[in-house]
Amino acid sequence: MTESLQTRIAALTVPETDISLGETKARIRVVETAGRVVVELVLGFPCQSLKPWLQAEIARIVAADGGELAHLDIQQRIATHAVQPNVSPLPNVRNLVAIASGKGGVGKSTTAVNLALALAAEGARVGVLDADIYGPSIPMMLGLSGRPDSPDGKSIEPMRAHGIQAMSIGLLIEQDTPMIWRGPMATSALTQLLNDTRWDDLDYLIVDLPPGTGDIQLTLAQKIPVAGAVIVTTPQDVATLDARKALKMFEKVEVPVLGLVENMAVHVCSNCGHAEHIFGEGGGSRMAAQYGVPLLGSLPLEIAIREQGDLGAPIVTSSPESVAAHAYRTTARRLTVGLAIRAHVAQPLSVSLIGS
Repeated sequence: MTESLQTRIAALTVPETDISLGETKARIRVVETAGRVVVELVLGFPCQSLKPWLQAEIARIVAADGGELAHLDIQQRIATHAVQPNVSPLPNVRNLVAIASGKGGVGKSTTAVNLALALAAEGARVGVLDADIYGPSIPMMLGLSGRPDSPDGKSIEPMRAHGIQAMSIGLLIEQDTPMIWRGPMATSALTQLLNDTRWDDLDYLIVDLPPGTGDIQLTLAQKIPVAGAVIVTTPQDVATLDARKALKMFEKVEVPVLGLVENMAVHVCSNCGHAEHIFGEGGGSRMAAQYGVPLLGSLPLEIAIREQGDLGAPIVTSSPESVAAHAYRTTARRLTVGLAIRAHVAQPLSVSLIGS
């Protein structure tokens, strides 16, 4: 009975994905005594909102075998995943995920912030690094102001907002000060921001890259330990054309592309409910199929997303029950489940443990 239960629990498909618990390397332990069953489940991805579903599904499986689920213990352990060759993982950061695009104007920063907040809502420890040295926008989107502390005059304490840690060059300069720097200065600033920030035990560090495939992107891809990259595009052909260049760049430097996010996929009129594909339809899915990478999500074009970002209260936290927030949470789940099935480092730095 025990082995049968383990097999059937492992075969459960994670909601809104096509990946089973077993494929995510979930650890399942079943103990049965006189028909009463205790299940211990350890997942490698954030799972807070999945706990009611897991409780119901595992109880159903146990009941089908004539048993009774006496107790279910659900924990999450976020492991450190493999990075590109000849680069070592960062201390205090288990997984660095780059959010990239081939061109500007596709909503990459908004996507990065809301994905980070969606991960935090699932129980992960999350940080955001604003790597757009020339046009930092993360402070405004998170409602951050003031200067970060430096306890020793060398390192910097990340600032905190909405339950996540954040760092940006925009927190170290005046808001109207232009960064008139050549490429090497900008890449040096990025490296310092990453390495000199005192990140506090992060499961995921989301790095919001500037658009394009220039010096900053190459520095991150070649010298900074990246567990995977996510490419943001809109459905229109001119956007996917540039997104392809970003995808191929990561392939060439051996950074796995975890998937695509199609932003501004559809607009639903708030007055009449009419749905319209303003930037075209299906561009993200066609690109994903062409390059053999997952389409992690299609995000709506909504005025509230823009308004809440400008106010420093992103939609995932300000309207958690909205359609848009659900789309970001679904995308975040597919991202972390996809990462969970990839190889771990030989010696994990540590694990995040959150019990049910």
